Amino acid sequence: MSTSTAAPAWEVSDPYTTALRTGRGPLFLRRGDGWLLPLDVERWCARADAVDRAVLERCEGAVLDVGCGPGRLVAELAARGRSALGVDVSEAAVARTHTLGGRALHRSVFDPLPGEGDWGTVLLMDGNVGIGGDVPALLHRMRELLRPGGLLIAETAPGEIDERARVQVVDVAHGGEAVGDPFPWARVGSPALLKRARRAGWRAVAQWAEGDRCFVALRSRSASSSAEPPNRAAVISSQRVRNTSGSSPVADR
Repeated sequence: MSTSTAAPAWEVSDPYTTALRTGRGPLFLRRGDGWLLPLDVERWCARADAVDRAVLERCEGAVLDVGCGPGRLVAELAARGRSALGVDVSEAAVARTHTLGGRALHRSVFDPLPGEGDWGTVLLMDGNVGIGGDVPALLHRMRELLRPGGLLIAETAPGEIDERARVQVVDVAHGGEAVGDPFPWARVGSPALLKRARRAGWRAVAQWAEGDRCFVALRSRSASSSAEPPNRAAVISSQRVRNTSGSSPVADR
């Protein structure tokens, strides 16, 4: 059964759509306490960089990019002749992915997807491990999508971060007004993700950092009765707060 809800702020946000179409920010997510999390629009809309390409070298089999955004990774994989598909709740993101030569679906990761249980690699890049603010639920869904023994590569927040908050999209260039209703998001560092992954029956196979970007690679196992059950009711968005240039949000101005 689909768990889709009304379109989240990401999908209906004019500033967000404009940013993806123009390739420029600034945009932020604002937490309830007023802190701002910068969204790295320019990097998302550029071609895959050296750090991205090194991650893609680790991918196995067909690749599903969850929260693909404007599609730089899907397009890079397609250019290499790899089988890849992006998934995103933003129509503008999916359209840009198609323009770059990649394949993408306008859909939530919690909706039915092609090839469930047969993907070789699933990507949660740019902080997408925070989707829905419920890491155990997302890990459970990743296992459903991957083939047995499949590979999950997740980009994490720098440092010892493990937080869940409700956030809104904010366009600071036009008065700092929030767009849309608050939605849940999580920021998780590698130590916290590894801890949660072990509880959910995943096996860690790699952990690394390039500059200010951090990554974890996990190998799926068969379903385990000890795995934490999902809480899909809390998951309303398959967009993301992207990984940023610092480990902490910047203060509201």
